[in-house]
Amino acid sequence: MFTLKVSGMTCGGCINAVTRAVQAQDPHAQVQADLAAQLVTLETTLSPELAAELITDAGFPVSN
Repeated sequence: MFTLKVSGMTCGGCINAVTRAVQAQDPHAQVQADLAAQLVTLETTLSPELAAELITDAGFPVSN
């Protein structure tokens, strides 16, 4: 389990887009998002680097 700082999430649709991006590579991934803090917590078999790349490619930049 790890947490990423994700910019640009403003609504449930954004959370769904992030979730779909991760679950496209790991269908069993658990994704929890905190819109106020702009944090996404993932329980996945993906590496943090790959998850960050997938989320960024979905239009939500990941920062450290």
